[in-house]
Order: sequence, then C-alpha cells, then structure tokens
Amino acid sequence: MKFKEQLNNYIKLVNNQLIGYLDCKEGYNSTLIEAMKYSLFAGGKRLRPVLALSAYGLFGDDTDKIMPYACALEMIHTYSLIHDDLPSMDDDDYRRGKPTNHRVFGEGIAILAGDGLLNYSFEIMLDNALEQDEPHPHIRSIREIACAAGINGMIAGQAVDLESENKNIDKKTLEYIHLNKTAAMIVAALKIGAIIGGASEEDIKCMEQTGLNLGFAFQVKDDILDIIGDESKLGKSTGGDIDKHKATYPALFGLETSIAYTKELTENVKLLLNPYRDRSNFLLELSDYLMNREF
Repeated sequence: MKFKEQLNNYIKLVNNQLIGYLDCKEGYNSTLIEAMKYSLFAGGKRLRPVLALSAYGLFGDDTDKIMPYACALEMIHTYSLIHDDLPSMDDDDYRRGKPTNHRVFGEGIAILAGDGLLNYSFEIMLDNALEQDEPHPHIRSIREIACAAGINGMIAGQAVDLESENKNIDKKTLEYIHLNKTAAMIVAALKIGAIIGGASEEDIKCMEQTGLNLGFAFQVKDDILDIIGDESKLGKSTGGDIDKHKATYPALFGLETSIAYTKELTENVKLLLNPYRDRSNFLLELSDYLMNREF
C-alpha cells in the first residue's frame, strides 16, 4: 500500500472510531458535547494516533487493540490545543482555519470542553483495560500517556513556555520546553504502540528514541513554519511566535541552523528504524513527510 493511501486509511479508522466515541448520551450537557466535537473534528493531521497505529503495526496485527489508546491520544492533544488558544495562554483566534473554540462557545465552555476531552480519554482507556484478560500492558500504556500529558510532561512544557515569553533563555531550557510540550506525547504514542503490540523492552526503548527525534523535529518544523509558512495552508496567522517573543529554536539559533537540525533529526529516525526493514517503511516515509510538510 502506498504511503498516502496508508496514511489516509489510518486517519479514516481513527475518525470513524472518534465519531463513535462522541456519539454519547446528551441532555443538559449538549453544549459541552458540541464544543468537544467542534474542536475534535476541526481537521488536523491525527499524528499521534497515526504514530501509535504505525508503531503497533511493527509488532502486532489487530489494530482494534490499540485503537482506544490512539483515539485517547487525539482527545488529549485536542484538549491541549483548546486550552493553548485561550486568551490567558496564546490568545489565538483561528485554529486549522476555523475560529478557535472559545471564540465560538465562550471561554468557560472552551475550558470545560478541554477538560471533558481529557477526562473522557481516560474513561475510554480504562474501560478497555478492564476488559482485558492480561491488563498490565494496557495499564502501563495508560500510565505512559498520563505521564506524557502531565506535570512532568506536556503541562510542564507549556508552563515553562509561558514563563519564558519575553525572556532570553538558554538551549537547555528550550530543549526542556520542546521535550515536554511536544515530544513527550509523540514518544508516548510510539511507546504504547510497541507495548500493546507485545514488543520487547529493547524495541520499546527504540520507539522511545525514535519518538524523541521525531518530536523535536516536529516542533522545530512548527517553529520554522511560523516564520516562512503559508497562512492559507497553515490555517492560522504566521509570526505569532515572534510577536509574543516566544522561545523557539529559530529565535535562538537562526532559520538555517533550524532547518539543518530537522534534517539531522529525521536522519536519526531512519537509523533507528533501519533494523525493522520493510516493516518500518510507513514510519520512514512519515518522518520525511513531516519534515517536508507545509502545514
């Protein structure tokens, strides 16, 4: 199967499952559910669930086993975007070419929509784990996701990112932000694919290292696109990082060095995946696709 065909197939599988999960009982909470759906189905690359599915594919063959966790990753990612866009955070008006959640539903409902997606993701994962004859890999995967999203992961990265605005920070602090704000959830996606796929500890460690390189490359590429990207393709305004004096790799090291760094990280991914030979073709092409993306 060709790369684009496989990518679209993964995205379709994830979207269909997400639609099923959000087809939940509504009543007095109907506005909340509507706000959750608004951001969850506003578009996007579905990168984290696709990574979980593709890593699982290296070791297992029944995608139903990984799907609840793949969808949970997307819900957590979407919650983080809703909160990122709030006036108290990045104060963005558009996300993926559409008005941000708080511009449509108001700040209060937007906060609760994010909270709803976060909590619901853990309901889904725990319900699945409780159904397993051997729940340990599933509980371990839930913990991986919780840690990646929590106070020593994504939330920590966002906090330090906020604190670093309008400040001159060093490389170590910038790497902490990138590691936690972006790379942690990408690492988690690849690791849980391996864990639920029954991989060895050595393979799980390889997926962790792959995720670190891919996560850093993804964030630096995002920072590059904020400078030279096409707003019509990005679905949001460029130059926001500069206007807000945010800490980015291009701000610290320049555009050319940043571009070279994404290429170096992508080559690292290829070296790490080399032992898996043909089984890793999709992941290899995905890493190139992410490095060369325009949005």
